[in-house]
Amino acid sequence: MTFPVFRPLAALLLVTAIPALAQERAPSTPQQFIFFGRDRARIGESTFLTNPAIAGAQLRYTWRELEPARDQYAFQPILDDIAVLAAHGKRLFIQVQDATFSETLPVPDYLRSEEFNGGAERKWESGDRDGSGARFDGWVARRWDAQVRRRFAQLLDTLGRVADARIAGINLPETAISFDNGGMPPRGYSPAEYAAGIKALMTAARHAFPRSVVIQYANFMPGDSPPSTPFLRDVYAHAAAIGVGVGGPDILPFRRFQRANSLPLIGGRPVNVLAGMAVQDGNLRDVNPATHRRVTVPELYRYAAAELHLDYIFWGTEEPFYTEEVLPFLLTHTSPR
Repeated sequence: MTFPVFRPLAALLLVTAIPALAQERAPSTPQQFIFFGRDRARIGESTFLTNPAIAGAQLRYTWRELEPARDQYAFQPILDDIAVLAAHGKRLFIQVQDATFSETLPVPDYLRSEEFNGGAERKWESGDRDGSGARFDGWVARRWDAQVRRRFAQLLDTLGRVADARIAGINLPETAISFDNGGMPPRGYSPAEYAAGIKALMTAARHAFPRSVVIQYANFMPGDSPPSTPFLRDVYAHAAAIGVGVGGPDILPFRRFQRANSLPLIGGRPVNVLAGMAVQDGNLRDVNPATHRRVTVPELYRYAAAELHLDYIFWGTEEPFYTEEVLPFLLTHTSPR
C-alpha cells in the first residue's frame, strides 16, 4: 500500500494562542453541527432550530438499540429525527456506537453468545505495567472478530438502505481502546488484527452509505508508540484510498498525546479527504500552557479551520459554554450549505 505523505509536527509556535501544525492550505469553512449525543429530544430546542449558522445535529445511536434482536431493526427513531430536522432546514449526522464508557453494553444480547465469542469485551484505562491502577473504561464490540464485524456490517447495510442520502453523514466511533489491566488480552485480539478490523468496518460503512459522508474517528491505535504510529497511519491511508473521512472525538490542541497521534494526520491529510471533529465535554475547559488561560471558542474555531482544515465541527453542549459562547459565536459563522 502506498502511504500519503503526512507533515511532521511543527515546533510549538503560537498562532492565536494555539500551537500550530505545519500547513500550506488555506483555512476551511467548516459546517457547524451540534453534538447532542443520545439526548435526541434537544433537537426540538428553539435556540438550535432557529440558529441559521447551524447545519444540523449529530446524534448517537447504539448498536443495541438499532438491532434489539437478531435481524430485527429499529430505525424509526432515526427516521423521526431526520424528519424533525428536515422540517427546519437542518440535517442529521449519525454516530453508530459499538462502544461505551460505562457498564452499559453497546451490543445486542444475541451477540453475547459463544457463537460470537461474547460479542464485546471490557476496556481498561492503562495502569502500571502489572495492571495495578487500571480503571474499567466500558465495553467495546469485538471489532477484530470477523463474525462480529459481519453482523455490524449487516446493520450498516440495512440502515443504509433507508437512510443513505437522507442524512448529512455517518461516523464510526473512536478507535482508541486499551486492555491494559495486567491480564491476558481478549481471545483473538492483537493490535494488527484490531487494525485490520477497523479498516474492514470502514470499508463496510463506505459500501453501505455510498451517497453520504462517512467519517472514521481515528484518534489513537493500540500497538502504536509515538512518535511511531504505523497502525494509525495505516488507518488514515485506508481512509484516503476508499473515500472515507477522518477525525476524532476531541479538539485538544494543547495535549501532547493528541499532537503525537491524530492531529498531524488530520491536518496533513490529502486535500480530497474530508475531516470532522467534535468539541466534547472538557475541551473548552482546557488551558493553554503558553498563556495560562482557558481556550476560547474563537481560538478553537480558528485552530480547527486554519490548522486542521476541518469540514465539520460537532459542538458539544457543555454548559455554560454552549449557551454563553458557542451559540452566540456560531451566529457569526454560518455553515456553508
